[in-house]
Amino acid sequence: MRRWALAAKELEDSLYLPATALDAMASRFQQAMEQGLTGKGGSLKMLPSYLAGPTGKERGTFLALDFGGTNVRVALIELAGGQSRVLNRLSRPVRAADGRYDYSRQSATAEELFDFLASLIAETIGDHQGRFYLGHTFSFPARQENIGQATLIRWAKEFHTTGVEGHDVGQLLSDALARKGLKERVIPAAIINDTVGTLLTATYSDRHTRIGSIIGTGHNSCYLDRFVPAFQAPMVINMESGNFDGAPASVFDERLDGQSAQPGAQRLEKMVSGLYLGELLRLILLELIQTKGLFGGQASPVLERPYSLSAADLSDLQADGSAELSRVGDWLQARAAIEASEREERRLLQRIAAATACRSARLVAATYLAVLRHEDPALTLRHTIAIDGSLYEKMPGYAGALERALAELLAEKAGQVSVRLVKNGSEVGAAIAAAIVAAASD
Repeated sequence: MRRWALAAKELEDSLYLPATALDAMASRFQQAMEQGLTGKGGSLKMLPSYLAGPTGKERGTFLALDFGGTNVRVALIELAGGQSRVLNRLSRPVRAADGRYDYSRQSATAEELFDFLASLIAETIGDHQGRFYLGHTFSFPARQENIGQATLIRWAKEFHTTGVEGHDVGQLLSDALARKGLKERVIPAAIINDTVGTLLTATYSDRHTRIGSIIGTGHNSCYLDRFVPAFQAPMVINMESGNFDGAPASVFDERLDGQSAQPGAQRLEKMVSGLYLGELLRLILLELIQTKGLFGGQASPVLERPYSLSAADLSDLQADGSAELSRVGDWLQARAAIEASEREERRLLQRIAAATACRSARLVAATYLAVLRHEDPALTLRHTIAIDGSLYEKMPGYAGALERALAELLAEKAGQVSVRLVKNGSEVGAAIAAAIVAAASD
């Protein structure tokens, strides 16, 4: 029916951000960067990493712990001067699918969570002999006083584990390693953010890398500042960009934020990251069902349950290229318990999913523009933006939408900037950070 095509166009228009809006957002983001760097507040923390980047010549075998979302990964990694090789790797969910454990819940303690991490480290080492420097990628808002210490500011990504906020995660891990009998074999050397890990990994082989970014379950970016006045030196700065509060928000963003565990926090992350895109889609669908009679005006119990949809659902919906959108129909039956739908209703659903994902990509592109302007106002240098994360890698059309937005914003300077996918940047980057610290302590 024609009305569903009109409804889709109306929603697409409400979610679409033209270049002028993105440019204005980039200016606000750059202002927030400068406020954070000079200690004048603002929504960007601009946290020092205490690392200036690798030389590309680091060598040896190091442990990497990557903890920042739904899965924890531990790897034993060999660095060989610009190249890396994983000798062993383990991955475990923080929340067991069968409900046996959930270390992210509020009733879980810091000791339980970090004992879980220590057990994975022990399993990863296995029969490998020697002592290992460990780099720890900790992908939550944390304040560092040095490279080996990081205090959790607050949980994000719906984590609520008790006894971690306000505490040094480096010490919590050291205590857990001691309880596990690993105190003499594992040397916690560096704590970094996953974005810093991505930047270090890319810089290890590409010296033009200026920005490291994660677009996955969560979202954050860092960059290499050529001169940080507080340290009188170059340094990688973890922006905690997911907390930026100057992005143009829709009524659905306001609704999602108000119903979240931490209203007012991580505003940009709630608009762009994989954890929240499914919820945005759910809220839009509920509005259409309740106010416009979509799918006969009957909302299923599934759609009435918060966070019942995920970014993977947006991917599935966009991937259907059939004339009748039969896969979207199958999705409605399997995921939303909606048995009957018209083709135009299915097309509406697909267009909303695509518009939600495209808006995410364009918002992220605006933040990159702000960083590029801050570091190189005339854009005379070459810049590589290194990105890791399932949303950027796997969401149909996402990478293309981001790169098109950058080209639109950079205009004739677009050729100065390239974007690359960096796989497992959090792991290799943690190993590189450990190697940098190990070299400095020799």
